[in-house]
Amino acid sequence: MDGANFNALLGIARPGDMGFDLLHFNLHKTFSTPHGGGGPGSGPVGVKKELARFLPVPLVAKIPNPKPQIPKTSPETGNPEPTTRNQYYLDYDRPNSIGKVHGFYGNFGVMVRAYTYIRSLGLEGLREVSETAILNANYLRHRLEPYFDLPYKGRSMHEFVLSGNRQKAKGVKTLDIAKRLLDFGVHAPTVYFPLIVPEALMIEPTETESRESLDHFVEALLKINEEIETNPELVKSAPHTTPVRRLDEALAAKNLDVCWKPKE
Repeated sequence: MDGANFNALLGIARPGDMGFDLLHFNLHKTFSTPHGGGGPGSGPVGVKKELARFLPVPLVAKIPNPKPQIPKTSPETGNPEPTTRNQYYLDYDRPNSIGKVHGFYGNFGVMVRAYTYIRSLGLEGLREVSETAILNANYLRHRLEPYFDLPYKGRSMHEFVLSGNRQKAKGVKTLDIAKRLLDFGVHAPTVYFPLIVPEALMIEPTETESRESLDHFVEALLKINEEIETNPELVKSAPHTTPVRRLDEALAAKNLDVCWKPKE
């Protein structure tokens, strides 16, 4: 199973119960770290115990009977405190392993942040994350459906996909809409993905957006939809308020300039 993110499943469903044996998931997208812009990210792979012997090396393993550490004295009683702690090591002795496939440590900071997020929320909080993400997505879909094509009908999970075909027929592409959203202080959703939806707008508000921010997003899109009717050139030449305006994307791709240079 490809579990890109689990904002709609936490505390509600478990892929293992559905019959999946191996699962990739984007740890960052579900557990607090925003994605996009090239990172940061983390993509663990989980397997059922029958496949564990094939996992890449090294694996983090726990020493079965760790030796007690040097006792520390309690500042309150003056007595030694028990200090036997879990001890771990990197296990390379795995004859059935597929071998080493990548650098071991990965984006460690993302993992620590995700762990903290999970422990802070607890079981009930994680389920609330899913319920809120589902509610937010369906609220946006319900409000925007009359103004955009919706290629796949029905209730949504944590995301849904609109098509800008209706707007493209009037000369304005999904990319133009995305650029115009910047003028409203809104980062555009993913565009042109999934590839099976022409002029795609993939919208996933997750659990982090308030009712006010959701309404602001809707109002911005409705205003842009109105501008497509009354002043399409305004949308096609957007953005107008950002430090960097519309780029010639073909020229930018051919003449890459990825080095920062100080102003003279």
